[in-house]
Amino acid sequence: MDGLLLSKGLFPEQFLRKTVDYILSQQLEDGLIPWFEGHKADPWDHSEAAMGLSIAGEYEAAEKAYQWLADNQLDDGSWYANYLDGKEVYKEKRETNFIAYIATGVWHHYRISQNRDFLLRMYPAVKKAIDLVVSLQAPTGEIYWAIEPDGSAFKDALVTGCSSVYKSIECAIAIAEELGEDYSSYLQAYEKLGAALADHPEYFDRTWESKERFSMDWFYPILAGAITGEAAKKRIAERWDTFVRDNMGCLCVSDEPWVTIAESCELTMALLAADEHAKAVQVYSWLHQWRDNNDGAYWTGYQYKEKIIWPEEKTTWTAGAILLAADALTQHTAAWDIFQCCQFQRYDCKSNEKSLGEKQAARKA
Repeated sequence: MDGLLLSKGLFPEQFLRKTVDYILSQQLEDGLIPWFEGHKADPWDHSEAAMGLSIAGEYEAAEKAYQWLADNQLDDGSWYANYLDGKEVYKEKRETNFIAYIATGVWHHYRISQNRDFLLRMYPAVKKAIDLVVSLQAPTGEIYWAIEPDGSAFKDALVTGCSSVYKSIECAIAIAEELGEDYSSYLQAYEKLGAALADHPEYFDRTWESKERFSMDWFYPILAGAITGEAAKKRIAERWDTFVRDNMGCLCVSDEPWVTIAESCELTMALLAADEHAKAVQVYSWLHQWRDNNDGAYWTGYQYKEKIIWPEEKTTWTAGAILLAADALTQHTAAWDIFQCCQFQRYDCKSNEKSLGEKQAARKA
């Protein structure tokens, strides 16, 4: 099946069953989910794959994945960037968006499963991770990209990484709110980070070349909810022709002929967040030509000048993204709107027509 037009209430459960089984087949006995058999794992992609398992109702496997994070969390609340067969293999930098993403995954699983014992069990790990990430916020609001081996902050920030952190702090607030815990420090960090993302591009890429050639820098602030309403629609329109290739998907970077399936799924969800539903349905419908029908997995990307699958790998996090986008389009689970709506009660996502930075200005006026 090359095309799949999805709408509310029509989750393609049978079609995606093999995709779920592929993730399960790659999960290690201890719960870790590598990119694919024999390859590395990282905390962010591990959680993305686990979110796909939650959508499919594979609660035990998903909870096992999050328990791996809790069991392997370092004393300061972080994880190393890469693991192989459960052993850390890259210790040079610990990335803040990798550290924070546990909150997004845990909240997503709770919203679907309603397993309060799981939420209570995971909260200490979430709190340690978010406490650390919030401590690495610059005075101007951005979250520093990484922690150096000596524990100091690498003092620059990425738009995409900070957008992911923004959603994770939001989910941490939702968890704390659900459990009756104090989240005042998280809320303050969340508002400052949102304002930086919405209104201050100069706070990012200060010491390295701009990352604007990456499509994720284009749509991730929308996916995370930092840019909304008409501002989101305008941002989508401005670079649509730069990053989107008809009947294929979304480019990873603007200057390479390489469509990537996970970014295309994330763009699908960002389009839904920007109220561009027709575009979201269209983009997602293109992606299933990149599926291996033998095992239900999806190839990472397609190089359209050479007309080749590249690289020749089928990643579990791409499978997770496929499931997340399908859920968002069909509203299949209770967490379908995790990337379309504020996850805690203070902000009303249904009337969220301004960027957070504009909201702050309005409140001060």
